[in-house]
Amino acid sequence: MKTVISQVEDPVKRIMAFAKERYAIAQRRAAGQKPPWTEDPILRDYRFCNIYREDDKVTAWIRENWRLPHKDDPDLWFAMVVARLLNLPESLSVMGYPVPFVKHVHSRHLLRHKQAGGQIFNGAYIVATGGVSVNEIGHMVAKELKGAALTTPKLAYIFSEILQPMWNQRLTLRPREGDTLNSYHMQLMLYNGMGSFIAAQVVADLKYARPLMGASDWDTFAASGPGSRRGLNYMLGRHRKEPWAEDDWRLALARLRADLLPLFERNQMPRPHAQDCQNLLCEYSKYHRAVNEGKMPKQKYRWAQ
Repeated sequence: MKTVISQVEDPVKRIMAFAKERYAIAQRRAAGQKPPWTEDPILRDYRFCNIYREDDKVTAWIRENWRLPHKDDPDLWFAMVVARLLNLPESLSVMGYPVPFVKHVHSRHLLRHKQAGGQIFNGAYIVATGGVSVNEIGHMVAKELKGAALTTPKLAYIFSEILQPMWNQRLTLRPREGDTLNSYHMQLMLYNGMGSFIAAQVVADLKYARPLMGASDWDTFAASGPGSRRGLNYMLGRHRKEPWAEDDWRLALARLRADLLPLFERNQMPRPHAQDCQNLLCEYSKYHRAVNEGKMPKQKYRWAQ
C-alpha cells in the first residue's frame, strides 16, 4: 500500500500516482478492509474527494434519491440546480424533491430544519452574485418580502432571485435533443446565480439522464473551477494563481487527459471523462500544496473514528 507520490518527478506520472492511490483507498474501503487504507500521511489524515465524480458522497445521494427516481421528469434539470445550490443531503432530504416548485412550502421545510439546529448549505460551492455579497442581497430580498417565510439572507436570495425566475422559465430551460453539454452550460449561465462552475456541476449531473446523455461532447466537456485552475498551474510549473482564459484551460485539460488515458487503462482504472479530470485536478491541487507548501487541506479525515 506504500506510496511515494511526492517523489515522482514527471508531473503527469505524479498526478497519475495520486489518482491511483486515491482510487485504491476507495477500493480498499469498499472491500471492507480496516483503516487506514493508505500509508500516505496526507491522504490518510485529510479529506479528498473521489477521483470519479459519481463516486462522491453528495453526488451519490443526489443520484439515488433524485436523479434516478425522476430520470424521466422534464424538469429534472431544476432539481439538479436546487441540489447543487444547497449541495447537502440532509437539507435536500428535508426539503423534498422540488418539482413542482412551491417557494413558500419548500422554504418552510428548510427553515424549520434550521430552527431545529440543522444545516442548510454545504459551503463547497460559491453562489455567483455579480460581485455583491449574498448577505447584502439576501437582506434586501427578505426586506422586500415583508415578513414572509424567507428570513435567512442566503436562502432568501437563492429562492427568490435564482430558483423562482428559473422555474418561471422552465419551458425554455428544459434540455432538448441535440443540445450539447457546452450549449446547455451556456444556457444555464444566462440566469442569475449560475456562474460557470456551478452551471457545470448541474450539467455533470444531467449528463446521465436523457436527453443530455446523448450529447456529442459527453466525454470531452468540462468547465474550470478555482481548484482545477490551480491544479493545472501546478502541473505546468506555473504560479498557482496564474490566470487562465477558459478556452486555453480547456485545451490544456484535453491535452492532459490524452496523456492520462493510457495510464488509467494500464492501471485497469475506469476511463475518466473530462469532468472527472477536472475533479482530479482540484483534488490534486490540495495534495500538491500540502506536499510542496506545507498548507494542509481544511478538513481532516478522522478514520480512527
